[in-house]
Amino acid sequence: MEIKKLSKLDLNLYYEQLDNGLSIYVIPDNNNNNIYATFSAKFGSCINEFVPIDKKKMVKVPYGVAHFLEHKAFEQKDGIDPFTFFSERGADANANTSYEKTTYLFSGPNHFQENMNYLLDYVQNPYFTDENVEKEKGIIIQEYEMYQDRPYTRCYEGLLKNAFINDPIRYSVIGTKESINSITKDDLYNCYNTFYHPANMFVVVTGNVNYEEVIDIIKKNQKEKEFQPFKKISVKTYKEPKNVLKEYEKIEMNVTLPKVLIGYKIDLTKFKNMKSLKLLTYITTIFEIMLGNTSEANEYLKINDIIYENLSLDYIKSEDYMLFMVCAETKKEKDFLDYVDKVLSNIYVSAEELNRKKKALIGSLVVLSSDIFATNSKIMSNIINYDEPICDDYDLIESLNIDEANDVLNNLSLEHKTVFVVNPRK
Repeated sequence: MEIKKLSKLDLNLYYEQLDNGLSIYVIPDNNNNNIYATFSAKFGSCINEFVPIDKKKMVKVPYGVAHFLEHKAFEQKDGIDPFTFFSERGADANANTSYEKTTYLFSGPNHFQENMNYLLDYVQNPYFTDENVEKEKGIIIQEYEMYQDRPYTRCYEGLLKNAFINDPIRYSVIGTKESINSITKDDLYNCYNTFYHPANMFVVVTGNVNYEEVIDIIKKNQKEKEFQPFKKISVKTYKEPKNVLKEYEKIEMNVTLPKVLIGYKIDLTKFKNMKSLKLLTYITTIFEIMLGNTSEANEYLKINDIIYENLSLDYIKSEDYMLFMVCAETKKEKDFLDYVDKVLSNIYVSAEELNRKKKALIGSLVVLSSDIFATNSKIMSNIINYDEPICDDYDLIESLNIDEANDVLNNLSLEHKTVFVVNPRK
């Protein structure tokens, strides 16, 4: 067992890898009455071409298969509904699929042993039939149509599709109507048997628990099950060009105010001498200084009635690129785009501004440490993006300095951008 202290925070992380390869991460927090447990597979919507276990040739599965598999994992041969099981024990249950992982979870203060065992059991006992797969298609297509009616979803997914050319991140997690309808039982078993091996999965438990008891419960559960030896999974990789596919797109929906989303496609391979997490921290901090809630640019846009609420900033990272997104509601699209271009054509960050943002980041880190859901989510994200939990966030933030920030700025190119607009329907 490994024990790591979360730097400057009164928390420890306990890690153990079982004989079958399953990784367990536990962060006890006895100041919290609740418990949050997640069980994740390193399989998300971006994986569509791979060599199935015990096969030699690469196969291509329909877009949205990871999300479809998440749905079907809840169907059990014994007819027990996992949601009902957890609810009867005072716990909330759910699951979600992202571009890079699929997570099954529960939260609740009582019956932890029973709930933890059941979480592992239902996920590790798939039951797919031609009939129940066909039945699920209608349910998922309804979900797809619901999301297509959401303006921000259309903006976000439209921006990704226009920003990326080859990377599967450009496709919706849920897939399309056509891809959903084409998914078969064999597709699900191919994906499940390849990616849902314990060695390609991990458990994160945060909250009011004893780490030894958590690990002991999971160990006993896994010892009663047999798994094939794990083999390295071969997944297709994609070479992504620097340019965007489409620089501008506009659609109409039932919205009151137009929504404008700008995406800057940033080449991360130009920063080879800096670790990924630190680089992302610098870039997001720079954007926050220039366009964040307390920035002069944000204040100018509101005072001049160009935007009505604070700018919304977000990003998504692929293998070699980062897409940084700036979103606003505005009736003055051209004024908004011109002003943001003007601001970002002359980026300057002072040591004073950087230090102020460092204090804000440290404050957020302290707040996050008392939130078992945020802590769990952070550990999951770290494992997916960096193959290990990051425990020295505080030290990393403290190490930010103006010289490195300027080095990042000197190599930061914002020339490749795309804009997606949703206007009110005429």
